[in-house]
Amino acid sequence: MTYLAEYIWIDGQKPTAKLRSKTKVIHDGDEMPIWAFDGSSTEQALGGESDRVLNPVKVVPDAIRGGDNVLVLCEVLNVDMTPHESNTRVAAVAALEKYGDQEPWFGIEQEYTFYKDGRPHGWPIGGYPAPQGGYYCGIGADEIWGRDIVEDHTWACISAGLNISGTNAEVMIGQWEFQIGPVDTVAAGDEVWLARWLLYRIAEDYDISATLDPKPVTGDWNGAGMHTNFSTRAMREGWDPIIAACEALGEKAEEHVANYGAGIERRLTGMHETAPWSEYSYGVSDRGASVRIPWMVDRDRKGYIEDRRPNANADPYVVAALMTETVCSKLA
Repeated sequence: MTYLAEYIWIDGQKPTAKLRSKTKVIHDGDEMPIWAFDGSSTEQALGGESDRVLNPVKVVPDAIRGGDNVLVLCEVLNVDMTPHESNTRVAAVAALEKYGDQEPWFGIEQEYTFYKDGRPHGWPIGGYPAPQGGYYCGIGADEIWGRDIVEDHTWACISAGLNISGTNAEVMIGQWEFQIGPVDTVAAGDEVWLARWLLYRIAEDYDISATLDPKPVTGDWNGAGMHTNFSTRAMREGWDPIIAACEALGEKAEEHVANYGAGIERRLTGMHETAPWSEYSYGVSDRGASVRIPWMVDRDRKGYIEDRRPNANADPYVVAALMTETVCSKLA
C-alpha cells in the first residue's frame, strides 16, 4: 500500500510563526520517518547550515485527501536531534510532565477572519457593511458569509479525530470561531495547530484566506482572540482554587500578555469585550475583564475560568504552557 503523508510544521517567522507543509510518499512497509527541510527558507536556519529535521509527534487521518492518507504534525529539531529554538512544543510537554497529576484541561476558542479580494469576506467593495449587532451567531445571507467553509472545516476536524466541540459566527462580519477541547496542555497546541492547517487548506478551495490578525479592521469592529478556558481537577471540584487561579494569573499578568500574541495592544483596548492590555482584572460573567468566571461556575462553586487575553495569532503551545505553569504552581 502506498499513501501520502502531509508533513506539517511551525516555522520560525517572528513575531508570528506560520504553518508550513509538504508531501511525502510512503510505501508499503515503511515506517513514518523523520524528514528534513530547508530551514533557511523558513527563518529557522542560515543558508550555509540550512538542514532542519521534522520529527513526527501526531499522526491523524487526512480528511481532505481521504483514503489511507495522513496528516503528520511535526516538531522541528536541529540535526543533532535537539529541539530547535522555534520549537515551542517542548515547553508544553515539560509543563504537562511537571503538573500532569493536577489534570490540566483546556478549551480553546479560536477566532479568525475570512478574507476575499483583499477585504473581509462579505464587506462591500469600497465601503462598509452595516454596523455590528446582527452578525454574532447570525442567520441569513445578509448576515453570514463563509458558512460553507466552516461546515467543511468542522467535518474535516471530526474526520481527523480532533476534539472540535463547536463553531459559531462572531461579532464582526466575516469572522468565525471554532472550539477545541477539553484537551490537555500538549494536545491543546497539537490540535489547534492542526485545525488551523485544515482551515487554511480548505479555504484554499474556495479562493478565500483565513487570517488570525488580532485586529483585522481598525475602528468600531471587534478584534479576534483565542479565548482560553482552563481548569485543573481541584478547580473542577471547588471554588477556592478558582479564585487562586485568577489571582495567580494576575501576579504574572505582564509575562502572560507579552506572550499572548503580537499586536495585543491593538486588540486589548478596554473596548469590544476586552480589558486594557496594561491592566488585569477578573470577574463573574464579565467579558470586559481579563479573566471571566462563567456564571454557572459561580453558581456551582466549581468549574473553570476563561482567560480572554490571548490573541487569535497566539501560539497555543506557549499559552497552554504558561497557564499550566502559572496556575498549577500556585495550586500545588
